[in-house]
Amino acid sequence: MPDVKHFDPDAALDTVMRLFWRQGVAATGIQDVVTATGLNRSSLYATFGGKQELYRAALRRYIEQRSQPAFSRLAGDGRGLPALQDFFAQLIDARCSGAYARWGCMVSNAHAGDESSDPEVRSALDRHHRRLREALHTALVAAEAKGQLKPGTDPGPAADLLALLAYGVNLRSRAGADAGELTTTVTGALDALGVA
Repeated sequence: MPDVKHFDPDAALDTVMRLFWRQGVAATGIQDVVTATGLNRSSLYATFGGKQELYRAALRRYIEQRSQPAFSRLAGDGRGLPALQDFFAQLIDARCSGAYARWGCMVSNAHAGDESSDPEVRSALDRHHRRLREALHTALVAAEAKGQLKPGTDPGPAADLLALLAYGVNLRSRAGADAGELTTTVTGALDALGVA
């Protein structure tokens, strides 16, 4: 007879994703997961495996639900610098206000934590970085085609710089940086790339 689950694995994974995102892996024990989900350990282990497997699944969920849609919107926007301004404005808003304010980014948090030593986690982080950079590069190429970039600005290195800026926004917001301060920094960086 097949095993019948008496809970929604997707809902449980969403809860776990938020728990790891807010607290980090090191500060989250399996009892925290049990308490947050209301599930017993045997159900968690049978469905997801151990804590590390559960974290990997939560990280994948975060990237699929939070990062990838933002990257796709940016890459498909086509407006150039205005699209980049909107991308960073939305990033700052998400990091500094609302239900997940001051949680940072689960991916940036993973880059800064010991979990990044796990080869599967490292691979997910590297893929995420490539996708972020590609989306930024696509927007910068559109900006170049529209004559929005200063002469001599290379979209490749500029995309690398903006990717680092995005990680910085994520980490600084988790540490309590003010949205206005972050916006000033982003505006300065984008102004340095664009024509007056």
